[in-house]
Amino acid sequence: MKTSDFDYRLPPELIAQTPVEPRDQSRLMVLDRSHGSIEHHRFWEIVDFLRDGDVLVFNDSRVIPARLEGRKVDTGGRVELLLLRRLDTAVWETLVRPGKRVNVGTRVEITDDSAGGSVKVLAEITGRGENGIKVMTFSDEKLLLKLGQVPLPPYIHTPLTASERYQTVYAQAPGSVAAPTAGLHFTPELLEQIEQRGANCLFVTLHVGLDTFRPVREDDPQKHPIHKEYGRLSQEVATELSRAKREGRRVICVGTTTVRIIEGAVQASKASLLEPFEGWVSLFILPGYQFRVASALITNFHLPRSTLLMLVAAFAGKDFIAQAYQEAIACHYHFYSFGDAMLIL
Repeated sequence: MKTSDFDYRLPPELIAQTPVEPRDQSRLMVLDRSHGSIEHHRFWEIVDFLRDGDVLVFNDSRVIPARLEGRKVDTGGRVELLLLRRLDTAVWETLVRPGKRVNVGTRVEITDDSAGGSVKVLAEITGRGENGIKVMTFSDEKLLLKLGQVPLPPYIHTPLTASERYQTVYAQAPGSVAAPTAGLHFTPELLEQIEQRGANCLFVTLHVGLDTFRPVREDDPQKHPIHKEYGRLSQEVATELSRAKREGRRVICVGTTTVRIIEGAVQASKASLLEPFEGWVSLFILPGYQFRVASALITNFHLPRSTLLMLVAAFAGKDFIAQAYQEAIACHYHFYSFGDAMLIL
């Protein structure tokens, strides 16, 4: 298995730059693994593929305003900060741009220009991580998150007029630097229709990190260092998922992040069934992985050579996913965060 096995050419015009309105009007490709069939629908029609007793699992992580602008205290030079991962109170792994001459000990001042610069947070680089990541300590974490902006992925170039459009309608737990995008298609009305269908909606948390945007650069994907992401699965959810599996009901994961937290939790469990979980998840799912909980998957179309595409290929089969992606390109589906979705049964 090589990383190049998960590469494909995407016309740039198929990278969605703006979200569809309303959310559930995006397109939906339905893949049936048992028959090898592909159908084309609208996302709101997903209720037609649900059964009484199905369990849908959503990631309720909320994107934080992780992009900040500041100035170096010693030179006044402008810098942009992107918060990646919280290590401790007011201590974050951070990307700093430009990264030249930004060393341990460099101090940065972040102010709110709209308040005449009177609102201020001081930061200092206190350590180094891998791949140019800096460890930064901030003077006030609560105030810090009021000064930032919600970051968009680097392939989206059109400004977003409403930041809530890059949040799911059920986002609750702040902590992600990127949205769990499979959930962006759901509306409150659609969630109500799903429950009226007899399906049960459950919520877990996995805070999405930088690795979402990073392609795998090693020729052998197994050598790729997966980044840890913090997650939480409650006792109530663990009990319901275990009951559903025991009774032979389907567990439908909304997004690859949901798959990772659930499969990571069952691997961490010492029992045969799921147990509550809270901690770091570093599960890298490649073809050959045996899924223990997920029965079906709702997901967007992912970047070439990405860990997310590899996970989807593990779930549906590499050849079937390659076929589906080529059909999506031919049918002018839109890709990535604000793009269309697929349901894999």
